[in-house]
Amino acid sequence: MDRVILVKLSTKGRYGLRAMVDLAVHSGGGHVALYSIAERENISENYLEQVFSTLRKAGLVKSVKGAQGGYTLADKPSNITVGAILRVLEGNLSVVDEDSEASGIGENSIQHCIKVAVWDRMTESLNKLVDSMTLEDLANEYRRMNGKANLMYYI
Repeated sequence: MDRVILVKLSTKGRYGLRAMVDLAVHSGGGHVALYSIAERENISENYLEQVFSTLRKAGLVKSVKGAQGGYTLADKPSNITVGAILRVLEGNLSVVDEDSEASGIGENSIQHCIKVAVWDRMTESLNKLVDSMTLEDLANEYRRMNGKANLMYYI
């Protein structure tokens, strides 16, 4: 029987990444109201307020109050990585909880060998992957999957 190893992200990380991709797709250089993202992504607006507060404090989004207000990306989508978003919302990305692993293992133990040869290498690969993907990449992939890739309108 095949077994699957999961890297589990919290709801905050999953919803936050979805909302950031939505913002990248729908901003068009302008501000996007949080209720619009909540509606499109079927996520509670109250929950998104908490997520976006964290993202704003980390400098990944900017907010503008008022009738024409909303959120915008703090930088170009090509400069914001999936890794940066997930680390803000999740903390350190690691395959195995290092605190539970660190207690009482000696450098000559099998547990330490597995940690170095497997878990640390998986963590390194995971971090390289999320750091190589940008919001622009995901927005373009979303558009491609939905037949909206690089539509140009001329008037």
